[in-house]
Amino acid sequence: MTFLQRVVEAPPSLRWHRGSAMSRLLYRRTFGGLGEGTVIVRPHIIRRPGQIFIGAGGAIFEDVWLQCENDDSRIVIGDRANFARCVAISSTDPVTLGNDCLMGFGSLITSGDHDRVDRHLTKGTGPVTIGNSVFIGQGAIVLGGVTIGDGASIGANAIVTKDVAPGQTVVGIPARPVGH
Repeated sequence: MTFLQRVVEAPPSLRWHRGSAMSRLLYRRTFGGLGEGTVIVRPHIIRRPGQIFIGAGGAIFEDVWLQCENDDSRIVIGDRANFARCVAISSTDPVTLGNDCLMGFGSLITSGDHDRVDRHLTKGTGPVTIGNSVFIGQGAIVLGGVTIGDGASIGANAIVTKDVAPGQTVVGIPARPVGH
């Protein structure tokens, strides 16, 4: 194993400590706000970090994509958020996540879409508001203009196109309520 491979393919504990140091030394100065104790481990893309605000005590793992598309877009993430690998949040209109939210591997939240005539232009599809203690399963997609209530659960690979009531579980494409 070469030196470069050892650095890139470091064991999880080393990646966590490296992310913790980067969060304290670099990200805290770069982001619009980064709460005490939040660790960001090797993000993939961060666009317009001055418009991204992350609360305290969170864990954001590798290959996360946080992107603000324009000067009016914002991403606000509450305290104790936990993002698995490969999570993406793309904000054309504001995106807000409450406290204690958990996002599964490869999940996506987007508040924008591409123009049908000029595919290089993006347009807002409405703000996304996610309450406290919301679970978003692996591969789930939350589209613009949606509000998800406190304590809701989004099943794996679901596509959320409409509001989700507090405490409700939704699954499928498009996402529909199940059980109580």
